[in-house]
Amino acid sequence: MLEINPLDHPLAYGEPRRLTPFSAWHEHIPFAMLLVDLARPGTLVELGTHAGDSYCAFCQAVDELALDSKCFAIDTWAGDKHSAAYGPEILADLRSHHDPLYGRFSELLQSTFDNALSRFGDRSIDVLHIDGFHTYEAVRHDFESWLPKISSRGIVLFHDTAVTGFGFGVKTFWDEVRMRYPAFEFVHGNGLGVLGVGEHLPDAVQALFDLKPEEALALSGLFSALGRRLSLQIEVARLQGKIGEIKRSIGWRALRRLERLKIRLLPEDEKY
Repeated sequence: MLEINPLDHPLAYGEPRRLTPFSAWHEHIPFAMLLVDLARPGTLVELGTHAGDSYCAFCQAVDELALDSKCFAIDTWAGDKHSAAYGPEILADLRSHHDPLYGRFSELLQSTFDNALSRFGDRSIDVLHIDGFHTYEAVRHDFESWLPKISSRGIVLFHDTAVTGFGFGVKTFWDEVRMRYPAFEFVHGNGLGVLGVGEHLPDAVQALFDLKPEEALALSGLFSALGRRLSLQIEVARLQGKIGEIKRSIGWRALRRLERLKIRLLPEDEKY
């Protein structure tokens, strides 16, 4: 049986080129890098991209491994009830990062998921990441609509499998669908479900589903720690920015107090 040795995949330990403050996906970026290395997809599709941290991680792995892959991010970039509405600046910022680095093999498709279906042939997608509207009905619809597009080597990812409440139904659907296919779940970072849909999975991916419980626990712990490192980087940057704001505010107030003190110390005929 083929085993997964994380030391054979140094890409998982690298620094992502894109880490925005907006993503809930940071803690799964190291696994995204590993998955691309394991699956070597011909076509990768992400449904729901927002600021693009997850998608750019996939693209970075494709780029660094010099794979002959085609990648597609599909989103309206208008937001929904779970992500809230946002303006065109999110997509513009993503394009400014994405296009120079990955434009030769990757496309950002501004579209609904359903309208984009016709762009892809049946059994053509090797990795599909579903991260759109998170109600049970929406996730089920996205999976069932795109299932005919999944190849015999196909893997489907579901984000937020550990989230309950807020109208999220990913966990409920994940608990159903994992009974029908080989499955692996990371519970950190709001949860990430990995589903082996294809009947002829790559050996390196099948090894993930064949892990013994203690091996799966060790792998989950490793990628939780690697992901936590990235989320802490974002938190440190946020706090540093806050400290800078406080310092600037303190400095401004101190300057105003100094100016008032100087005025009080001036002779009466020089105050005005």
